[in-house]
Order: sequence, then structure tokens, then C-alpha cells
Amino acid sequence: MNANAARLDSVVLDGESPNNLSPFIEADREQAVADLAAANHFAPLIGTDVPGPYALHLSIVEGRLIFDIRDAAGGPLTAIGLALGPFRRLVKDYQLLVDSHILAVEEGREQRIQAIDMGRRGLHNEGAELMTQRLAGKIDIDFDTARRLFTLVCVLHQRVSSR
Repeated sequence: MNANAARLDSVVLDGESPNNLSPFIEADREQAVADLAAANHFAPLIGTDVPGPYALHLSIVEGRLIFDIRDAAGGPLTAIGLALGPFRRLVKDYQLLVDSHILAVEEGREQRIQAIDMGRRGLHNEGAELMTQRLAGKIDIDFDTARRLFTLVCVLHQRVSSR
């Protein structure tokens, strides 16, 4: 598979988008999707031999994170499910950081904002490592793609839990 084929063409978070997500979380979602559109490495290792680029539909169904992989035209290729449990602590920590960031912005505490952003980067790195481990042997991704996918999992979890 050539390098141009081993990539995502689009990412869709399935499910309804409630209006009560914070602007900070929506900004994270928008940035992750834009960064993925600019550069990513995504190569399914099981379930399909169809070359990319791919369309990815992410969803949470019955406590499982579903990677619904489709061809660029939207035709279904394969679906890979991961237990959401291993991500729960990191997702919860992400939400705590988002809440702390919002409060720090409201209070105008620039040093606190910088400290939270450093913590967020560390949390995203940890989430990327877990994402890479959980997808090993199923989907080959690079570290930056894993970080962005972790961000989208956090956003998706917020959508599901705020229904």
C-alpha cells in the first residue's frame, strides 16, 4: 500500500451532537479533525485489502468504541470494536482538565491556563500511547494520528454522556 493510500480522507463522529458541549470541547474537535485532514497515517491491517484513503466513522455503542472503516465513497469495508474501559480514566481526566481550563479562563489566570495546557499535552500523549496499543495488529497509525483520534474519543464520550 502506498503512503497516500494509508490515510484517512474524512472522520465523522456518529450520533447526535448535543448543544450543551462546551465551546472548548468543540474547538478541540474542530482542531483534531483539521489536523487529521492535513496529515495522518491510517492503515487497516484486518478486515479489508482495499487501498485507501478511508472514511472513518467513530461511535460508541454499548460501551465499545467502534471504528467503522469505509472507502472514500462511503461504502462499508470493516468495523473494529475496542472496549472503552481502558480509556475511561483518561477520558475522565480529560474532562477534568477541560473544566479546569474553562474556570481558569473565566478567572483570567494565565499561569494556571499554561499549566493546564501542559497537563493536557501529557494526557494526550498517554491517550495516544494507549490508542496505539489497543489498535496494534488491527490498524497501523502514527503517534500524531493516535493523539487526534484520542481527542475525538474524548469528544465522542462527552456527546454520549451528555444525552
